[in-house]
Amino acid sequence: MTTTQPEAKPVRIGVLALQGSFREHMALLAQIPGVAVAEVRTKEELAGVAGLIIPGGESTTMALVAEKWGLIPELQGFAKAGKPVWGTCAGMIFLAERAEGMKKGGQALLGGLDICVSRNFFGAQINSFEAPLPAHQALTQYGGDDKFRAVFIRAPAVVEAGPQVEVLAEYQLRPEESAAQNGRSSVAVAVRQGPLLATAFHPELTKDLRWHQLFVDMVRQNKQDADDAAAAAALEQHQVKGTRPADLPVYGQAFLSRQ
Repeated sequence: MTTTQPEAKPVRIGVLALQGSFREHMALLAQIPGVAVAEVRTKEELAGVAGLIIPGGESTTMALVAEKWGLIPELQGFAKAGKPVWGTCAGMIFLAERAEGMKKGGQALLGGLDICVSRNFFGAQINSFEAPLPAHQALTQYGGDDKFRAVFIRAPAVVEAGPQVEVLAEYQLRPEESAAQNGRSSVAVAVRQGPLLATAFHPELTKDLRWHQLFVDMVRQNKQDADDAAAAAALEQHQVKGTRPADLPVYGQAFLSRQ
């Protein structure tokens, strides 16, 4: 007699839906099997997802709305709890521990990524551009080309990265860009550190699913690790309850009899 295995429960991924390109992210996530997608605007909605995408948009506006709705502490807690978070463009700024070129008064940062970003590194909206960039092994594991299309819209860039940060994509500066940056030859535009992922460009504005597949797999692995840890803790607690401390006096008597 054969038994039918129950289908795996879809992993639930949220997209912060305060402002910016959240619908585009949701449309690509919906194409990946086994993923349930949710808009996140409240702490209750945030509590119901296993991973979160912070989309591109106007970072200061997003921060002000998040502060007004009381979401900043909840978002910080979500990231500090080790839940996967992916920030694109403005979302990269949110996840950075340090940022340059902020507006007067600054903005709330969630932190967690040991990077310093330069806000609007590539200039104003009029300076937006696209560029083919080499695909890291993290992307090529899903097949496709050895390059990916990167869409930069008033984009930030990583100007400093700590030793625990993995660089997944770099942009080689053109001569005029290098001259404006004191001879710097390149900047990191995609990084990963533990459960945190950040891209300066907008994968949601392309048809390439690989960045979203990468994040979905990060969320799945994180959830599996959490489930395994919880199961191990429950087993350990059960075993502790099942020990027999009454045996200890027997050892004590045996010891005395040898004296």
